[in-house]
Amino acid sequence: MTQARAILWAQWRTLRNFQPRGGAGWTALIGIVWYGMWVIVSIAAARLIASPSNLGFLRVALPGALLIVFLYWQVVPLLMAATGASLDLRKLQVYPIPVSQMFSIEVMLRVTAGIEMMLLLTAVAFGLLFNPAVPKFCALAVAPYILFNLFMAVGLRDLLMRAMARKRIREIVVFLMVMGMTLPQLLFTRASLHGIGRGIAHGAPAGHPSGAARLVFSGDTWQGWPWSAAANLAQGIDVLNSSLVLILWTIVAGLFGRWQFSRTLSFDTEAAAARDTRPRPRESLAERFFRLPSALFSDPMAALVEKEIRMLARSPRFRLVFLMGFTFGLVMLFPMSMGRGGVSNSVLGGNYLTAVSVYSLLLLSESCFWNSFGFDRSAAQIYFLAPVKFSRVLIGKNLSAIFFIAIEILAVTAMCLLLRTVVTAQKIAEAYSVAAVVTIFLLAAGNMLSVRQARGANPATQFRAKAAGRVQAMLVIIYPIAFVPIALAYLARWAFDDYAQIAFFGVLAFDAMVGLIVYRIALDSAVESAERMKEQMIASLSSADGPIAG
Repeated sequence: MTQARAILWAQWRTLRNFQPRGGAGWTALIGIVWYGMWVIVSIAAARLIASPSNLGFLRVALPGALLIVFLYWQVVPLLMAATGASLDLRKLQVYPIPVSQMFSIEVMLRVTAGIEMMLLLTAVAFGLLFNPAVPKFCALAVAPYILFNLFMAVGLRDLLMRAMARKRIREIVVFLMVMGMTLPQLLFTRASLHGIGRGIAHGAPAGHPSGAARLVFSGDTWQGWPWSAAANLAQGIDVLNSSLVLILWTIVAGLFGRWQFSRTLSFDTEAAAARDTRPRPRESLAERFFRLPSALFSDPMAALVEKEIRMLARSPRFRLVFLMGFTFGLVMLFPMSMGRGGVSNSVLGGNYLTAVSVYSLLLLSESCFWNSFGFDRSAAQIYFLAPVKFSRVLIGKNLSAIFFIAIEILAVTAMCLLLRTVVTAQKIAEAYSVAAVVTIFLLAAGNMLSVRQARGANPATQFRAKAAGRVQAMLVIIYPIAFVPIALAYLARWAFDDYAQIAFFGVLAFDAMVGLIVYRIALDSAVESAERMKEQMIASLSSADGPIAG
């Protein structure tokens, strides 16, 4: 494993020499808080499993719990467009490194996309080990299940990366992926509502578990599934057959992962993403769309906004989260918004359009707010050389962000109308007003973060690594502050029954005025910081990743 050690050494030197070190403390703090919560949950799960009196509950709940672990490990990183660390194969293919070693390293790096699940599965193993009613060897069932998930994560990630690198089918792949991954949730919700209705009709009390819940969280599922086999093996049930099933699934997942990894090694991303460069006889509709800022602004603002719109619209990473905003957001929140009598009978259902709009806004935040210079990378130095005020550069980026946010909410509204949810003129005004107020405060904070915590991002990659530790720590503070004005508006609606809507929109208007003042102060502070830290900012944007990238 000499090559593996060389890769890890090169990665360490890259991080040590080129990445900013000021956020190390914040990274440690966020890691301690986040993973500390998962450690507490894991310890509680281990204590629960270690008790001999909980064997009956374990038999019922363990298959469903392992299924949730599988879905979280495979689905959540892809849907959040953040799959953790992985090998940058373009930098490693020139070296005589065996494919088997690179594949092994890639498998180990898949742990970074599911550290939380690793903690839970480790807790399951320790709980089984200390349970006197379960044979000691049952704890070993966790090991092949972890390998199965790691192999599957490699295969699915490489498969989707290649599919999404093709310009013509990228958006179709994203849409089908989102719909396919959220289909089980829709079916589960439909079955749950049907089960509740049947239970009420037959006199069952409210809260009685539905047929869907019994199907997932029980031992009645097909025993050929890997999570069912792992659950049976962990409890010492039908050890021989369960072992064979789990080992077979692990071998199939390993072959699938190795096959997809080998295909990715020989895959030409640039050729797949290439477009037809033949001249077109007439100006296309897309070109007219890009030229729209020229009709609203004069140069240099029009040129700045047009440049941002062109760059974001052509970025696979931005298009991914943009599509997820009005597809995955709708489907994910739709089941949670369904009350017993329908969408309008629940709190979330009554504000469904606003909730989805805010969710899509948060999805766009990484590109539009927190790291607006990330896609510029080393080209950001032109902003300090051109005879244009840096404040105009920030305003141009903010205007392009507002432009895409408005289109996103418009797409969300159109999808809600197609789904025949309750959409009225008042609901549309509420969604745009809430999103506008949140956007003002997020733009104010984002301008400062984009300058002080600038970091390069590759717009050609669909998936990203997790944000820097300091940025994550600041978001823990920024998001609650940004949503306090919205909470005050809803509180005013609740307090003034007779004038609920007047109070709601009145508070939002006041919040918007306060937000504009905060925005102006933050803009001046960001400009001052950019002049003072421009060398550090350009260096951070220009730094390259090592052989292991996001």
